Amino acid sequence: MNPAELRAWVLNRYYYQTRIPLKDALIVSKSEDPAFRRIWLRRIQEHDGARPAEGGLEQWQRLGEAVGIERSELTSFASVLPGVRRVCDAYVELVRDGSLLEAVAASLTELFASDLMQRRILAWQRHYPWIGGKGLAYFETRVSLANEDASFALEYVLEHARTRREQELCFTALVGKTEILWGLLDAIEEATRGPTEAECLH
Repeated sequence: MNPAELRAWVLNRYYYQTRIPLKDALIVSKSEDPAFRRIWLRRIQEHDGARPAEGGLEQWQRLGEAVGIERSELTSFASVLPGVRRVCDAYVELVRDGSLLEAVAASLTELFASDLMQRRILAWQRHYPWIGGKGLAYFETRVSLANEDASFALEYVLEHARTRREQELCFTALVGKTEILWGLLDAIEEATRGPTEAECLH
């Protein structure tokens, strides 16, 4: 991607990042088990931080600054694409409207996150060396945290999805989450790509 395309991805993806602690708070509110809530609450803290200027959202804001986005522009959401808002809000709605089991199952995309983050770090270092190491802190942090989070979620789903119907609901929730992630990328690509040759001819 060129710098403008990269900034568009970082800016719009940040909106998705801000939906994560909201959906996690909804998941916590669905559980009657204090042990489950204690473990899942860590996810909110991972993104919001234990204190100001900590956590994943703060790291993403630093990434935004590293690629040339003013922090105020990033956090205002003023430039977030309507299509990105729609699909990201759909994730919160999926968690809000589904059962606890479905909401946990939807998070299982994290099973692939650790490997993805490692490959992303290498790719960014290769293609965007001008960003600098501090801008990649979010990805580096998620390499280990994603494994921990995904392992707990998978254990929960395997233990509680006992019937065929429950397993199908988990599958549907996970597929729905992947479609949300694809929808986010599609919305950004459609908004940032230039016109095709056929469109130019018309």
